Amino acid sequence: MSPTKPVTLSDVALLAGVSQSAVSRTYTPGASVAPATRERVVQAAVQLGYRPNAIARTLTTRRSRMIGVVVSYLQNQFYPVVIEKLSQALQRHGYHVLLFVSDGHETGATVDDKLMDVMQYQVDGLVLASVTLSSAIAQGCRAAGVPVVLFNRTAPIEGVHCVASDNHAGGRLAAQTLIEAGCQRIAYIAGLEDASTQIERERGFIERLGQAGVEVSARAVGRYSYEGACEATRALCSKAARPDGIFVANDHMALAVMDTLRSELGLRVPQDVCVIGFDNVPQSAWPAYGLTTITQDAQAMVDVTVDLLLQAIASDLKSEAFATRRLITPVRLVRRTTVTG
Repeated sequence: MSPTKPVTLSDVALLAGVSQSAVSRTYTPGASVAPATRERVVQAAVQLGYRPNAIARTLTTRRSRMIGVVVSYLQNQFYPVVIEKLSQALQRHGYHVLLFVSDGHETGATVDDKLMDVMQYQVDGLVLASVTLSSAIAQGCRAAGVPVVLFNRTAPIEGVHCVASDNHAGGRLAAQTLIEAGCQRIAYIAGLEDASTQIERERGFIERLGQAGVEVSARAVGRYSYEGACEATRALCSKAARPDGIFVANDHMALAVMDTLRSELGLRVPQDVCVIGFDNVPQSAWPAYGLTTITQDAQAMVDVTVDLLLQAIASDLKSEAFATRRLITPVRLVRRTTVTG
């Protein structure tokens, strides 16, 4: 017995009494089609069991309608929020997200492998939110004519857009908050040393402390991980002059700092140690933490990223419209219970 013949676009057009181009427009995101025509096409498709073939459309239009998103450190609660918002925003424009997860420890060879993974899917654009992969993959994709936006980080790469929050201003806000709380021994827990977010947050923090005549009393590196932040907290608190205020480079680590201070070291937050984070992830508002933090506007960052990406996809990459842009979104303090005052 021969297999059932697949239902084609022309079959749907015949049953609906419309042209094949009308059927095609019905299943093309953003295409114009009259509501009555759309309804007839959809009814005919359901009756026949027709399923649009996205792969075939890609071969015809040279557009996959897919946006590659490369992330690492998904345990950081900020990025699941970003991926959800990014997916929803792109879907409203007829695009879908193809997610690539790096382990954050790529070497030159594995970066090349990841680049091949991304390129073989013919993505229409790329959003890079991975520290270690950003520059290498951005340059490779840009050379291949694929628009790229760096998300939550910056790098001086020609033709590659960057979207980040005002990390420098956020560092200054964190310093000001601890100064106003009366902290005398203020420490800092860094993320990854080479991350632009980390560098800018620390720079703003030290700058504002210096203007107030205060020096960072101690510094440790948490590598943006929970375990790393626990180790950093133990190291800071093992010193004779234990910190009475700690700025942590992101909320994921700040939650680990609080857990270590309270459960392991028997210290009270904020009575013994004030803690301030950065990101304002959903967990920071949980009553068990009540973390004072610097909020990044994830929705604003996503909206700007999608706008830049769609403009780049629609334009000639060599045109003036594709001039490299570096956009910074504002931050603000969210005061909860982990800083006195």
